[in-house]
This record gives sequence, C-alpha cells and structure tokens, in this order.
Amino acid sequence: MFRNKVEEAYKRIQDEICLVLEQIDGKGKFVEEIWQRDGGGGGRTRIMQNGNVIEKGGVNFSAVHGKLPEPIKKAFKVDSDDFFATGVSIVMHTHNPFVPIIHMNIRYFEVQNANETEPAVRWFGGGIDLTPHYIIDEDAIFFHQQLKNTCDKFDNSFYENFKNRADDYFFIKHREETRGVGGIFYDRLTNENTKLDWQQLLEYSIAVGNTFAPTYGQLINKNRDKPFTPENQEWQYLRRSRYAEFNLVYDAGTKFGLETNGRIESILMSLPPLAKWNYNPQIIEGSLEAETQSKLKKGINWV
Repeated sequence: MFRNKVEEAYKRIQDEICLVLEQIDGKGKFVEEIWQRDGGGGGRTRIMQNGNVIEKGGVNFSAVHGKLPEPIKKAFKVDSDDFFATGVSIVMHTHNPFVPIIHMNIRYFEVQNANETEPAVRWFGGGIDLTPHYIIDEDAIFFHQQLKNTCDKFDNSFYENFKNRADDYFFIKHREETRGVGGIFYDRLTNENTKLDWQQLLEYSIAVGNTFAPTYGQLINKNRDKPFTPENQEWQYLRRSRYAEFNLVYDAGTKFGLETNGRIESILMSLPPLAKWNYNPQIIEGSLEAETQSKLKKGINWV
C-alpha cells in the first residue's frame, strides 16, 4: 500500500537525522521511547537533552489510525471517519543564543472510504521554518536558498507560494510579529492541485526531509562557539516564550494531536526547556535585540 511506502520513508528520515545530529553535537544521544496510541498506531519519540549544542531537541515519528472526531471531520469536510496519519516532527532548542531554533514537519494524511480501495481524501503537508533568537541575515539567506533549491527541483512555483504561506502561518497574531524568519509551509498537496503525481509528491516530501540535516548542521557549526552574555541569554528566554505562545495558541499540529487523543509528551516536546515571561520587557534602541525585533515581519525576501 502507498501509505506503507510513506511510513517506511519517514522512518528512514528519522533515523538519518538522529544520526547526523548526534555526530554534530558530539555529546548528546537521543533517548527513544516506543509508544502505542489508544485507538490505533503509535510512534517513536526520540529526545536529546543537555548535549554540547542541543539543550533539548526532539525527532519524532508517528503512524496512527482510528476514528476522526466530529469537529475534525467537519473541518476536513469528509463523511468517513477512518483516518491514517504518519509524519516526522522535529524541534531543536540550543544552548547558544546565536544558534537558532528550527522546526520541521513532514506528514501524510488520508481518510479511507469504507467500501472502496482508494482513500476518500489524502494529502501531503509539511515544511521547515527557522526561529533565530538573533536574526543573522546571511544565515536567513542561506536557509531560504537551501529551501528554494529543494523546491525548484520539483516545481518553480513551490518556493514562493510556500514561503508566503509560512509567513502567514508562523505569525503570532496577538504580538503582531512573525515567529522567526519563516521558511516554507504547505498543506493538502494532492495530485490534483499540483503538477505532481502521488509518487512525485512523496519524493518531494522526502526531499524536504533530507534538506534538514545539512542545512541545520551548517548553521550549528557556524554559530555554536560564539561567545554570549547573560543578557543574550535573557533575550533567548524571551524569544523562546514567543515560540511557546505560538505552539500553544495557534499550531495546527498541536491542536490535531490533542483533539485525536495523541500522546502528550510527544506533542509538547516542541516546548523549550526554559523560557521567561518578564513583564513588559524594554528593548534598547540600536541594539542587536532591536534589530532582530525589526525583522519579525512578513514579506522579507531572503533570496
């Protein structure tokens, strides 16, 4: 079955990314937890804590199935309630404030018709986005160029479309600021709304997954040894608090996991190990913090 092919590809991506991150970190090791979901399926949660570079990071794989709750059926506009979903989800929080937070998710979802072999509805979704504590222009340019290179191999329209969607999606409405410098975000890609067939869509999803390790590895190695002050770390804690706000208030994956009785530890592994909500923090004009704050907006052309 096609879903099995997707599931195996995602497992390989999880394995490969964990291996590369352990090599780059040099100290931290992923601890794996195998879990089963009440209702069907399960996954492999892999967490690294207190490494040389990575303070807390997760590389999660899941493949779950069961019955869709009514609110999600209505949101997806489907009659059947037998669903299958598989994906890889990654979030990395680092010790050094000059090494950015990164998030990646690639996923495949289908709703099965009761009396037919073909799914009633199915699609691919995913993306990668970068949340620097301090925005370094050359890093943002490099990151976006890597994503564009991947997208252009499949469709020259993908990068611009998915970049704009990321700007809109990773936006903290109550703060009127973006979560970071964005990246790409796509959802509900099918053989009908793209130029790709299902095999090509799978290959694109795999290519996005394979973009993660070399891209983030270069950003880590460039910035991991930069000296930082207690003031830099306080700013890191503030930026982490904004990250947590987005994930708890707006993130669709978090909501889906909670509404489908997902595993709480795996769902909330995206939250930082330490963040701060100091009251009404003031940013000094002309500072690195002010420069970063000025770039937390939609529509910046990084390529």
